[in-house]
Amino acid sequence: MVEERSSGGLNSLNMVIRETVHTLEDGRKQMFAVAENARNECTRLSGTLLEIDRQLEAANRELAAVGDSEEEARELQVRLITLKERRRQLANKKRELETSLASLRETAEKAEDMVAQVGVVMDFIRGNLRDINVRLESLHQKQQMGMQIIRAQEEERKRVAREIHDGPAQSMANVVLRMEFCEKLLDVEPEKVRGELQELKKIVRNNLQDVRKIIFDLRPMALDDLGVVPAVKKYIKDFREKYDINIEMTFRGKDIRLDSLLEIALFRLVQEALNNVAKHAHAANVRVAFEIRDHEARVMVEDDGVGFILERVLNNRSGVNFGLISMKERIDLLGGTMNIDTKPGSGTRILFTMPVKE
Repeated sequence: MVEERSSGGLNSLNMVIRETVHTLEDGRKQMFAVAENARNECTRLSGTLLEIDRQLEAANRELAAVGDSEEEARELQVRLITLKERRRQLANKKRELETSLASLRETAEKAEDMVAQVGVVMDFIRGNLRDINVRLESLHQKQQMGMQIIRAQEEERKRVAREIHDGPAQSMANVVLRMEFCEKLLDVEPEKVRGELQELKKIVRNNLQDVRKIIFDLRPMALDDLGVVPAVKKYIKDFREKYDINIEMTFRGKDIRLDSLLEIALFRLVQEALNNVAKHAHAANVRVAFEIRDHEARVMVEDDGVGFILERVLNNRSGVNFGLISMKERIDLLGGTMNIDTKPGSGTRILFTMPVKE
């Protein structure tokens, strides 16, 4: 439910951003249309003003001609009055058109400035939108990873609890019952107590081995005491016996102690890679190559199993790819790289490279 709410919130934020960009783009188109219409109207009014100027010039010429013949022709007085009125109307219309033309030019300039400003804003938002989308996707992936880590932790707790319940807990209960039986035998048949105690010793010894195995899976003591290479060798030995898979390990370079975080990371990477082999690869042979150089540690795990389609597994959101994702997350945190080479029917080769601090 938390995961669904988080995903819904990110999708809503992304939708709001896209709607904002869409609205700005529509506003920009509308302002561009206003500017275009204003420019067209300016062109039309300019043509009209030219026509009015032409008519005014013609009227002035006619008035001049009428003025010369005013004393000679009384009948032209009416025409003179008409021409003067026409000139006055044309002059008023010219002033109105000049005022409208100036206002339209100012509107067109403001609209063009706004179009340019919105264009700058749009370019800025588009650039930042890509970054926001990348960050939203990264945040979403981290939230998904967090939920998967929680699930993995709970599954690991269940596994440990089940192993303790089915193994040491049952054995301890059996030990208690047999010790009670021994107490009764001391009074009835003391000679049989020795045999029962020997059986109890075997049960306790096996129980101790089970507890040590659980402890090793949680945190191998050899890792803290001896280092990552002996711990990996011990794990491979137990893995070979448990799954009956032929595993060869080679080591090159300097057998030195590394930073504790790096050692546990390398151990967990090998552990996860081999767990994937046991669960999915159906392999008969596995090769582990371990190398420590001056500035880096390299681990290669290669099997002859069934392989898989890498893109399909990485794009799977159902959680079955958590092993590969957790490996990549662990490597990224320590500044390393992971390369996977696989295809169906050709096995899988995983190479980890981790920087070593001097």
